[in-house]
Amino acid sequence: MGASIAFQLASLGARDVVLADRRGIAAGATSKAMGGVRQQFSTAAEVRLAQASIRFFEELGSPLFEQVGYLFLATTEAGLAELEERRELQAELGVPAERVDPSFVDGLRTDDVLGAVNCATDGVADPPAVTRELVRRALKLGIEVREGTDAATIDADVLVIACGPWSAELAATRGVELPIRPLCRQLLETSELGLPDDLPMVLEAETGFHFRRRGDRLVLAMTDPEPRWGFDEVVDESLIPDRLERLQHRYGPAAETRIERSWAGLYDMTPDAHPILGEVADGVYAACGFSGHGFMQSPAVGRALAEEILGETPGLDLSPYRLERFESCASFPEELVL
Repeated sequence: MGASIAFQLASLGARDVVLADRRGIAAGATSKAMGGVRQQFSTAAEVRLAQASIRFFEELGSPLFEQVGYLFLATTEAGLAELEERRELQAELGVPAERVDPSFVDGLRTDDVLGAVNCATDGVADPPAVTRELVRRALKLGIEVREGTDAATIDADVLVIACGPWSAELAATRGVELPIRPLCRQLLETSELGLPDDLPMVLEAETGFHFRRRGDRLVLAMTDPEPRWGFDEVVDESLIPDRLERLQHRYGPAAETRIERSWAGLYDMTPDAHPILGEVADGVYAACGFSGHGFMQSPAVGRALAEEILGETPGLDLSPYRLERFESCASFPEELVL
């Protein structure tokens, strides 16, 4: 997110832009991300952010972004009804999400599937590599990168807080309270498999279980039975057998695979699972609280926030994402947090 904002600021002519990271570029939550890029959300505001971002990912192209689609499977009548309701909203907004026969994916078990929706323009990306590409472009435009530097120590006229789960900590140094909590999530990676290049991201609508191809392996994830709030990035190994069983049930080519690697990372959660965007104090802007969707929305947010910082009218309506909404108890909860 910070790299995107810095790049867009420089693209719009801003000078003296510094991108600071206490560790290093893409060394935090970005390095742990699944890397999905989708437009299939349950609220119009989130869909529009995703739509505005997908064009940038398409321009990046392979290998940074593989437009293989996002396939949602429903195995219950209730799940199918919710899936169709979301598809109708997405279609109204111009997302090419379509009802499909999921058997187009070779090896996918579908005898228990009642219906499926796929958006062929969604896909999967490499979050650290995309971040480094943004930084490369921003450096060419004259920004300065300071790795191993705490942004709180920099004397700046304008501060943009884009620190993911650590954003509240930085905001507090400027007297701002952000309602962001870190939530631990984990990903598992299989042993090597023979996988088709066009394997979509596959998701079970009811359970949230999902997997994608990364090279010649699968990466899988699912919401924990109980939320694990806090900064401890620890893998709960007791969940691994269940996740592997789910994968082997759903995808035949993984029948003999095993989990070879696992890791945990952090989501920056807000009470309504929507980000906090815009000015939060004099000269202090926020771009955080993305609740697991920051990477895929970073192109659109980066552009809109850069426009606002420079006094232009943002190309996207950022009003639903203001910090002040929590004072009035506004709520438009995003239901599709994976």
